[in-house]
Amino acid sequence: MNSSPEPKIWQKWRSEFPVTETYVYMNHAGVAPLSRSVKAAMTGFIEDATFHGAVHADDWAETAEACRFAAAQLINADTTEIAFMKNTTQGILIAANGIDWKTGDNVVTTAVEFPANVYPWWRLKERYGVDTRMVPERDGRICIDDIASAIDERTRVLTISHVEFASGFRNDIAALGQLCRERDIWFVVDAIQGLGAIEVDVKSWNVDILAADGHKWLLAPEGAAIFYCANEKRDQLINTNIGWASVVNPRDFLNYELTQKPDATRFEEGSYNSVGLYGLKAAIELLQDIGIASIEKRVLELTAQLIAGLEAKGYRVSTPKKDTERAGIVIFGSPQHTPTELYEMLCAENIITAERGSGVRVSPHFYNTASEIERLLEVLPNP
Repeated sequence: MNSSPEPKIWQKWRSEFPVTETYVYMNHAGVAPLSRSVKAAMTGFIEDATFHGAVHADDWAETAEACRFAAAQLINADTTEIAFMKNTTQGILIAANGIDWKTGDNVVTTAVEFPANVYPWWRLKERYGVDTRMVPERDGRICIDDIASAIDERTRVLTISHVEFASGFRNDIAALGQLCRERDIWFVVDAIQGLGAIEVDVKSWNVDILAADGHKWLLAPEGAAIFYCANEKRDQLINTNIGWASVVNPRDFLNYELTQKPDATRFEEGSYNSVGLYGLKAAIELLQDIGIASIEKRVLELTAQLIAGLEAKGYRVSTPKKDTERAGIVIFGSPQHTPTELYEMLCAENIITAERGSGVRVSPHFYNTASEIERLLEVLPNP
């Protein structure tokens, strides 16, 4: 096992996370801890609102726009294509409810999606007669050929997770985006299990809509989510949630004019979660200071070490091994111990993971260490 000292750059960034003083925290695929920078940004907003009310509301608006700019940079989008949501689900709902459906249309997705990317599409059956086709996984992978076979002339949408929450499999979003472009269908991506840990490029991947809350790999608070809609697709999407903030001149309150804003902010129907956006901005800027490419390399190194160690002890690893097929999630199990037993053994040693399906899910981020991986392996019994 690797017991060499951590490079100084990672020691520096590790100090940003007080959670490391108590826990070996490896549940970033669940809810991530906050950094000192995020805490400071959110505390600053709370102090301002506590002692000054809305006197500095212009500063809040400027911070929201700075956050929008940072989010656009993070996924290679234009700022006109970014809106803020309360969670990933809200973004997916905007997509599902906004397409001009016809009876007999269908949606293609996988049979292993998180429910946020299932129920909004299932609901279309009773409303419009739209079917949802669920492509099964094979050996923990989603095969592009299986997806292509499920698409026909009535398919309007392919919707899929960048990284599957229950297996850790990283879908080939670039290849799927090209498939959608060739078939002229909407491409919707739930990016919550990848964004912040691995690089994302909505332009080169031909993504039409992307949604991701901040509370996982972005290391931001819950309730502050990114929504992307490509400029060329925006006017094709029916905005079913128009509110006072969706229209031009929203501050001219008594001049009612139902003309939507010309950019993605039309999907922001009301007031912001300002404290959340302060936190989201600080979180994204921290990731950008480190560099997403460096973070991806680091996360893949840690998960590779974990997989090798688990297999050396005799555990069954269900997450694919190739770097291109995984991100920050590793799922493993034992024939002798239930996932609950293994999870509780780790938790008793302040090693924080999660139970998912038939295994334990471990999801380290860049500030975790090789020695923490070793510690987790030491605590686990021989299977």
